[in-house]
Amino acid sequence: MKKQDLVFILAVVIFFLPFFVFDGVYKFYNDFNNNYSLIMAFLKFAILATLGESIGLRIKNGVYNQKGFGLIPRAIVWGFLGMWIAVAMGVFRLGIPAFLDKFSVFNGISAAMSGNFTILKLIGAFFISLMMNTSFAPVFMTLHKITDTHIMNNAGKVSALLKPIPLKKIISNLNWEVQWGFVFKKTIPLFWIPAHTITFILPQNFQVLFAAFLGIVLGILLSIAAIQGNKK
Repeated sequence: MKKQDLVFILAVVIFFLPFFVFDGVYKFYNDFNNNYSLIMAFLKFAILATLGESIGLRIKNGVYNQKGFGLIPRAIVWGFLGMWIAVAMGVFRLGIPAFLDKFSVFNGISAAMSGNFTILKLIGAFFISLMMNTSFAPVFMTLHKITDTHIMNNAGKVSALLKPIPLKKIISNLNWEVQWGFVFKKTIPLFWIPAHTITFILPQNFQVLFAAFLGIVLGILLSIAAIQGNKK
């Protein structure tokens, strides 16, 4: 472990420790989360998902940040993506159980999703995750890849966010072999569907936070995808 790793770990511990040590800090977080859920979604993903991208860069290039990586514009993009994810989670969390309730075999599944853990709640969480990850997730993952590429193409500058994204050019140059063969085909069924099944079993207040923590894992997975892409 290098000095930069110790500094990074220490900084992360110092940032998160007050939430576990001081009741007032945790209460403020809960109150703010309940009253301003979309703002909190922005902050959670801007911090945690960008943290994941830094870890991914460490795995890939040996550093947590570098010139042209665009840590700040990535964080801003992640914040807005986080708001989008929070809305999508709400739609799927309410919509899928409401649809399943129409079938006698799943009767009561909507009520089960707001109660304690049961097999019915597990089934509901699985179907929510399944539908979200086979419809919303591929679009989200592709958009995220597009924004990342746009930021990198503009030397990681914040001004990249003010420039039009050349969608046709970026999409046509994406490594679809990796995007489909690894990101979609492997990470969705083997990681994201099980991980988000756990997410939707959790109390609602913790679901977006847990999803944001999964953004750290996403950063690691994307670094693996990038390494695989370089090998091809």
